[in-house]
Amino acid sequence: MDAAEPASGAPAPAAPSPTCFRHADRESYIRCSRCDRSVCPDCRRDAAVGYQCVECVKSGHRSVRQARTAFGGRITSRPYATLVLIALNIAAYVVEVVRPETVQQFGMLGAAMLPDNPNSDPYDMPMLFHQAGVAHGEWYRLLTGTFLHLSPNSDTFLGPMAVVHIVFNMYWLWSLGRVVEDRLGVLRFLGLYLLSALGGSTLVYLIAPHTMTVGASGAIFGLAGGYWILSRRQGYDPLGGNQMMVTLLLWMVVSGTFASWQGHLGGMLTGIAAGAAIAHAPREQRGLIQAVLLSAVLLLLATLTYAATGHLNGG
Repeated sequence: MDAAEPASGAPAPAAPSPTCFRHADRESYIRCSRCDRSVCPDCRRDAAVGYQCVECVKSGHRSVRQARTAFGGRITSRPYATLVLIALNIAAYVVEVVRPETVQQFGMLGAAMLPDNPNSDPYDMPMLFHQAGVAHGEWYRLLTGTFLHLSPNSDTFLGPMAVVHIVFNMYWLWSLGRVVEDRLGVLRFLGLYLLSALGGSTLVYLIAPHTMTVGASGAIFGLAGGYWILSRRQGYDPLGGNQMMVTLLLWMVVSGTFASWQGHLGGMLTGIAAGAAIAHAPREQRGLIQAVLLSAVLLLLATLTYAATGHLNGG
């Protein structure tokens, strides 16, 4: 049977009302300014002109590039890495106050004979000793020692300065760290800090392998060296990099009789090298080139450490 046609002169049926492209039961006369689909109040977002649907907003977010620092790092709202490093140093200090033997077990030491029981009386006989240090397989000391500080339980004349040691270092870590992290982003900042820490330990291992050292000073000197390079590259120096470098070099000389100038100098030189690797990498493939150059710095430190180990073990 043929379909009935409307009688002549009868009104045409009304067109269906537009509905939301996600909710077919919701009538909507508002259209997305990008895709022109109808959108209900739950599925539209304010835009510079008109509205956009949620799908177009998501697509726009995926296509927008993340803001980056001048040296390629991701911008963060707070110095998260600096705060975490400070927290780790303070936590390590609490542990070594509770367990004084922590310094002997994890401090930076190249090679030495240590008592099996660190709490034993040195006048008790017989005392048992064991070989300890980086040269005897305790590679972790290169890094763990940089998170420890002078213990107030120390029986040396530096014992009373223990609290000053960590407070002074944490002050400099906060003052320098948040500025450098703001310029580099989290990953590049951590790379600079940890390489500087290893650089300080490496020079101690090369020059004074039989001396126990602790402290974040090498890493902080490295941050200063890195900041100096970054500031010269940018032409922006709010902390006064030249004056700061002179001050730290003078302190290195003055404190040489009771502090590890080797750790300070090694950290600063490594920080300068790592800072140059980050600051002077070409913009094309910058992230990859920075990673390669920082890996080259790490390889150099590993090579020096390996050579020193062979020398200490008579290889």
